[in-house]
Amino acid sequence: MWDYTPTVKEHFLNPRNVGDIPDADAVGEVGSLACGDALKLYLKLDDDKDKIVDAKFQTFGCASAIASSSALTEMVKGKTLDEALAISNQDIAEFLGGLPEEKMHCSVMGQEALEVAIAKYRGHEVKPHDHDHDHGPAYPDQEGTIVCKCFGITDVFLKKVIETNKLTTAEQVTHFTKAGGGCGGCIPRIKELIAEVMGKQESEEPRKRPEKLSNMKKMQMIQEVLERDIRPLLWADGGDLELIDIDGPKVQVAFRKACAGCSSSGFTSRIVEQKLRDLVAEDIVVEEVAA
Repeated sequence: MWDYTPTVKEHFLNPRNVGDIPDADAVGEVGSLACGDALKLYLKLDDDKDKIVDAKFQTFGCASAIASSSALTEMVKGKTLDEALAISNQDIAEFLGGLPEEKMHCSVMGQEALEVAIAKYRGHEVKPHDHDHDHGPAYPDQEGTIVCKCFGITDVFLKKVIETNKLTTAEQVTHFTKAGGGCGGCIPRIKELIAEVMGKQESEEPRKRPEKLSNMKKMQMIQEVLERDIRPLLWADGGDLELIDIDGPKVQVAFRKACAGCSSSGFTSRIVEQKLRDLVAEDIVVEEVAA
Protein backbone atom coordinates (compact mmCIF):
# COMPACT_ATOMS: atom_id res chain seq x y z
CA MET A 1 0.00 0.00 0.00
CA TRP A 2 1.27 3.46 -0.86
CA ASP A 3 2.41 5.71 1.98
CA TYR A 4 0.33 8.83 1.33
CA THR A 5 0.70 12.06 3.29
CA PRO A 6 -2.26 13.47 5.24
CA THR A 7 -2.59 16.23 2.62
CA VAL A 8 -2.81 13.70 -0.22
CA LYS A 9 -5.48 11.78 1.69
CA GLU A 10 -7.42 14.97 2.36
CA HIS A 11 -7.43 16.04 -1.30
CA PHE A 12 -8.37 12.50 -2.36
CA LEU A 13 -11.22 12.07 0.13
CA ASN A 14 -12.42 15.67 -0.17
CA PRO A 15 -11.23 16.90 -3.58
CA ARG A 16 -11.63 20.58 -4.34
CA ASN A 17 -13.08 22.02 -7.55
CA VAL A 18 -14.45 18.84 -9.09
CA GLY A 19 -16.62 19.39 -12.15
CA ASP A 20 -16.60 21.48 -15.28
CA ILE A 21 -16.91 25.15 -16.21
CA PRO A 22 -19.42 25.45 -19.10
CA ASP A 23 -18.05 28.81 -20.24
CA ALA A 24 -14.39 28.05 -19.53
CA ASP A 25 -11.85 30.22 -21.31
CA ALA A 26 -9.27 27.43 -21.45
CA VAL A 27 -9.55 23.67 -21.40
CA GLY A 28 -6.69 21.19 -21.32
CA GLU A 29 -7.12 17.45 -21.69
CA VAL A 30 -4.36 14.84 -21.33
CA GLY A 31 -4.14 11.09 -20.96
CA SER A 32 -6.96 8.67 -21.77
CA LEU A 33 -9.02 5.92 -20.24
CA ALA A 34 -7.05 3.44 -22.36
CA CYS A 35 -3.83 4.10 -20.45
CA GLY A 36 -5.46 4.33 -17.04
CA ASP A 37 -5.20 8.08 -16.34
CA ALA A 38 -7.15 10.96 -17.85
CA LEU A 39 -7.47 14.59 -16.79
CA LYS A 40 -9.54 17.47 -18.13
CA LEU A 41 -8.76 20.88 -16.67
CA TYR A 42 -11.02 23.94 -16.99
CA LEU A 43 -9.85 27.53 -16.42
CA LYS A 44 -11.93 30.70 -16.13
CA LEU A 45 -10.15 34.04 -16.55
CA ASP A 46 -10.96 37.52 -15.28
CA ASP A 47 -12.28 40.32 -17.49
CA ASP A 48 -8.74 41.23 -18.54
CA LYS A 49 -8.21 37.62 -19.66
CA ASP A 50 -4.96 37.33 -17.77
CA LYS A 51 -5.70 36.09 -14.25
CA ILE A 52 -7.27 32.74 -13.38
CA VAL A 53 -10.35 33.25 -11.22
CA ASP A 54 -11.69 29.71 -11.23
CA ALA A 55 -10.44 26.22 -12.02
CA LYS A 56 -12.16 22.84 -12.05
CA PHE A 57 -11.20 19.35 -13.10
CA GLN A 58 -12.55 15.98 -14.13
CA THR A 59 -10.25 13.00 -13.80
CA PHE A 60 -10.14 9.25 -14.07
CA GLY A 61 -7.32 7.79 -12.07
CA CYS A 62 -5.94 6.78 -8.72
CA ALA A 63 -5.85 8.63 -5.41
CA SER A 64 -2.70 10.48 -6.45
CA ALA A 65 -4.29 11.62 -9.72
CA ILE A 66 -7.33 12.99 -7.90
CA ALA A 67 -5.25 14.64 -5.18
CA SER A 68 -2.80 16.16 -7.70
CA SER A 69 -5.65 17.57 -9.79
CA SER A 70 -7.36 18.98 -6.72
CA ALA A 71 -4.11 20.57 -5.54
CA LEU A 72 -3.40 22.08 -8.96
CA THR A 73 -6.78 23.79 -9.18
CA GLU A 74 -6.18 25.35 -5.78
CA MET A 75 -2.68 26.46 -6.72
CA VAL A 76 -3.60 28.25 -9.97
CA LYS A 77 -6.45 30.36 -8.64
CA GLY A 78 -5.51 34.02 -8.48
CA LYS A 79 -2.42 33.56 -10.63
CA THR A 80 -1.75 35.07 -14.01
CA LEU A 81 -1.31 32.69 -16.90
CA ASP A 82 2.46 33.14 -16.85
CA GLU A 83 2.58 32.57 -13.10
CA ALA A 84 0.51 29.41 -13.51
CA LEU A 85 2.86 28.14 -16.24
CA ALA A 86 5.74 28.44 -13.77
CA ILE A 87 4.16 25.75 -11.58
CA SER A 88 6.15 22.54 -11.93
CA ASN A 89 5.12 18.99 -11.17
CA GLN A 90 7.50 19.15 -8.19
CA ASP A 91 5.54 22.17 -6.89
CA ILE A 92 2.34 20.12 -7.06
CA ALA A 93 3.97 17.23 -5.21
CA GLU A 94 5.39 19.58 -2.55
CA PHE A 95 1.96 21.20 -2.08
CA LEU A 96 0.70 17.73 -1.19
CA GLY A 97 3.56 17.07 1.19
CA GLY A 98 5.15 14.65 -1.27
CA LEU A 99 4.05 11.76 -3.47
CA PRO A 100 5.40 8.21 -3.73
CA GLU A 101 7.92 8.16 -6.59
CA GLU A 102 5.80 5.53 -8.35
CA LYS A 103 2.95 8.07 -8.47
CA MET A 104 4.87 11.14 -9.61
CA HIS A 105 3.42 10.77 -13.12
CA CYS A 106 0.14 12.07 -11.65
CA SER A 107 1.74 15.43 -10.83
CA VAL A 108 3.35 15.49 -14.28
CA MET A 109 -0.07 14.91 -15.85
CA GLY A 110 -1.48 17.92 -13.99
CA GLN A 111 1.34 20.12 -15.23
CA GLU A 112 0.75 18.86 -18.79
CA ALA A 113 -2.97 19.64 -18.65
CA LEU A 114 -2.21 23.17 -17.47
CA GLU A 115 0.30 23.72 -20.27
CA VAL A 116 -2.11 22.36 -22.88
CA ALA A 117 -5.00 24.52 -21.64
CA ILE A 118 -2.98 27.73 -21.74
CA ALA A 119 -1.34 26.85 -25.06
CA LYS A 120 -4.73 26.27 -26.69
CA TYR A 121 -6.11 29.50 -25.21
CA ARG A 122 -3.18 31.44 -26.64
CA GLY A 123 -3.71 29.88 -30.05
CA HIS A 124 -0.62 27.68 -30.01
CA GLU A 125 -0.77 24.40 -31.84
CA VAL A 126 -1.24 21.35 -29.65
CA LYS A 127 -0.09 18.26 -31.45
CA PRO A 128 -1.62 14.89 -30.66
CA HIS A 129 0.60 11.89 -31.21
CA ASP A 130 0.14 10.19 -34.55
CA HIS A 131 1.00 6.51 -34.28
CA ASP A 132 -0.57 3.09 -33.98
CA HIS A 133 -1.07 3.31 -30.22
CA ASP A 134 -2.36 6.86 -30.09
CA HIS A 135 -3.83 7.02 -26.62
CA GLY A 136 -1.18 9.09 -24.88
CA PRO A 137 -1.35 12.76 -23.92
CA ALA A 138 -0.94 15.70 -26.24
CA TYR A 139 1.80 18.26 -25.75
CA PRO A 140 1.80 21.91 -26.83
CA ASP A 141 4.04 22.77 -29.78
CA GLN A 142 6.09 19.66 -29.23
CA GLU A 143 8.46 18.33 -31.83
CA GLY A 144 10.36 15.12 -31.45
CA THR A 145 10.31 11.43 -32.10
CA ILE A 146 8.07 8.94 -30.36
CA VAL A 147 10.11 6.91 -27.89
CA CYS A 148 7.39 5.07 -25.98
CA LYS A 149 4.80 3.81 -28.47
CA CYS A 150 2.66 2.28 -25.72
CA PHE A 151 1.96 5.67 -24.17
CA GLY A 152 2.81 7.99 -27.05
CA ILE A 153 5.68 9.88 -25.41
CA THR A 154 8.40 11.70 -27.33
CA ASP A 155 12.08 12.24 -26.68
CA VAL A 156 11.49 15.99 -26.30
CA PHE A 157 9.04 15.47 -23.45
CA LEU A 158 11.17 12.84 -21.77
CA LYS A 159 14.25 15.06 -21.84
CA LYS A 160 12.24 17.85 -20.25
CA VAL A 161 11.02 15.63 -17.42
CA ILE A 162 14.47 14.08 -16.90
CA GLU A 163 16.13 17.48 -16.70
CA THR A 164 13.46 19.18 -14.57
CA ASN A 165 13.28 16.38 -12.02
CA LYS A 166 16.97 15.35 -12.18
CA LEU A 167 16.12 11.74 -12.95
CA THR A 168 19.00 9.28 -13.20
CA THR A 169 17.39 5.88 -13.86
CA ALA A 170 14.95 4.44 -16.38
CA GLU A 171 12.80 3.25 -13.49
CA GLN A 172 12.41 6.83 -12.29
CA VAL A 173 11.44 7.97 -15.80
CA THR A 174 8.72 5.30 -15.83
CA HIS A 175 7.44 6.48 -12.46
CA PHE A 176 7.29 10.08 -13.67
CA THR A 177 5.95 9.55 -17.20
CA LYS A 178 4.83 5.89 -17.60
CA ALA A 179 7.27 5.63 -20.52
CA GLY A 180 8.74 2.13 -20.48
CA GLY A 181 5.92 0.80 -18.33
CA GLY A 182 4.21 -1.04 -21.18
CA CYS A 183 6.17 -3.43 -23.36
CA GLY A 184 9.51 -2.09 -22.11
CA GLY A 185 10.97 -1.88 -25.59
CA CYS A 186 11.89 1.78 -25.17
CA ILE A 187 13.98 1.30 -22.00
CA PRO A 188 17.34 1.35 -23.88
CA ARG A 189 16.40 4.64 -25.57
CA ILE A 190 15.27 6.11 -22.26
CA LYS A 191 18.68 5.28 -20.81
CA GLU A 192 20.34 7.00 -23.75
CA LEU A 193 18.23 10.12 -23.15
CA ILE A 194 19.26 10.16 -19.49
CA ALA A 195 22.90 10.03 -20.56
CA GLU A 196 22.34 12.83 -23.10
CA VAL A 197 20.69 15.08 -20.53
CA MET A 198 23.39 14.39 -17.97
CA GLY A 199 26.09 15.11 -20.54
CA LYS A 200 24.46 18.44 -21.32
CA GLN A 201 24.20 19.35 -17.64
CA GLU A 202 27.84 18.40 -17.14
CA SER A 203 28.97 20.76 -19.92
CA GLU A 204 26.74 23.61 -18.74
CA GLU A 205 27.45 23.26 -15.02
CA PRO A 206 31.12 22.40 -14.38
CA ARG A 207 31.53 20.73 -11.02
CA LYS A 208 34.59 20.90 -8.78
CA ARG A 209 35.90 18.51 -6.19
CA PRO A 210 35.08 19.80 -2.67
CA GLU A 211 38.03 20.67 -0.44
CA LYS A 212 36.71 18.98 2.70
CA LEU A 213 34.30 16.07 3.10
CA SER A 214 32.94 14.16 6.07
CA ASN A 215 32.94 10.38 5.67
CA MET A 216 29.15 10.38 5.33
CA LYS A 217 29.17 13.11 2.70
CA LYS A 218 31.98 11.39 0.82
CA MET A 219 30.02 8.14 0.59
CA GLN A 220 26.93 10.03 -0.51
CA MET A 221 28.85 11.85 -3.25
CA ILE A 222 30.42 8.62 -4.51
CA GLN A 223 26.96 7.11 -4.91
CA GLU A 224 25.66 10.27 -6.63
CA VAL A 225 28.53 10.35 -9.14
CA LEU A 226 28.08 6.68 -9.98
CA GLU A 227 24.34 7.18 -10.53
CA ARG A 228 24.54 10.47 -12.39
CA ASP A 229 27.78 10.28 -14.34
CA ILE A 230 28.79 6.64 -14.76
CA ARG A 231 25.82 4.30 -14.97
CA PRO A 232 23.96 6.17 -17.75
CA LEU A 233 27.07 5.96 -19.94
CA LEU A 234 27.27 2.21 -19.37
CA TRP A 235 23.57 1.78 -20.04
CA ALA A 236 24.00 3.31 -23.49
CA ASP A 237 26.29 0.36 -24.35
CA GLY A 238 24.13 -2.26 -22.66
CA GLY A 239 26.25 -2.42 -19.51
CA ASP A 240 25.87 -1.45 -15.87
CA LEU A 241 27.70 -1.48 -12.56
CA GLU A 242 26.81 -2.00 -8.93
CA LEU A 243 28.42 -0.32 -5.93
CA ILE A 244 29.50 -3.12 -3.59
CA ASP A 245 31.34 -1.37 -0.76
CA ILE A 246 33.16 1.79 0.30
CA ASP A 247 36.09 1.36 2.70
CA GLY A 248 37.93 4.62 3.22
CA PRO A 249 39.41 5.60 -0.17
CA LYS A 250 38.68 2.17 -1.67
CA VAL A 251 35.51 1.86 -3.76
CA GLN A 252 34.50 -1.64 -4.80
CA VAL A 253 32.26 -2.04 -7.84
CA ALA A 254 30.97 -5.00 -9.85
CA PHE A 255 30.24 -4.65 -13.56
CA ARG A 256 26.96 -6.06 -14.82
CA LYS A 257 25.26 -7.00 -18.08
CA ALA A 258 27.43 -6.31 -21.14
CA CYS A 259 30.24 -4.97 -18.95
CA ALA A 260 30.51 -8.18 -16.91
CA GLY A 261 33.59 -10.07 -18.03
CA CYS A 262 34.31 -7.54 -20.77
CA SER A 263 37.96 -7.40 -21.81
CA SER A 264 37.92 -3.62 -21.46
CA SER A 265 36.47 -3.58 -17.93
CA GLY A 266 39.90 -2.64 -16.57
CA PHE A 267 39.91 0.46 -18.74
CA THR A 268 36.36 1.23 -17.63
CA SER A 269 37.44 0.91 -14.00
CA ARG A 270 40.10 3.55 -14.58
CA ILE A 271 37.53 5.88 -16.12
CA VAL A 272 35.28 5.40 -13.10
CA GLU A 273 38.22 5.99 -10.77
CA GLN A 274 39.25 9.19 -12.53
CA LYS A 275 35.71 10.58 -12.47
CA LEU A 276 35.45 9.91 -8.74
CA ARG A 277 38.83 11.54 -8.17
CA ASP A 278 37.80 14.58 -10.19
CA LEU A 279 34.49 15.09 -8.41
CA VAL A 280 34.83 13.56 -4.94
CA ALA A 281 38.34 12.93 -3.57
CA GLU A 282 41.76 12.62 -5.20
CA ASP A 283 42.77 9.54 -3.20
CA ILE A 284 39.95 7.26 -4.37
CA VAL A 285 40.92 3.84 -5.72
CA VAL A 286 38.38 1.79 -7.65
CA GLU A 287 38.55 -1.96 -7.30
CA GLU A 288 36.55 -4.32 -9.52
CA VAL A 289 35.10 -7.32 -7.68
CA ALA A 290 33.07 -10.29 -8.88
CA ALA A 291 30.33 -10.03 -6.25
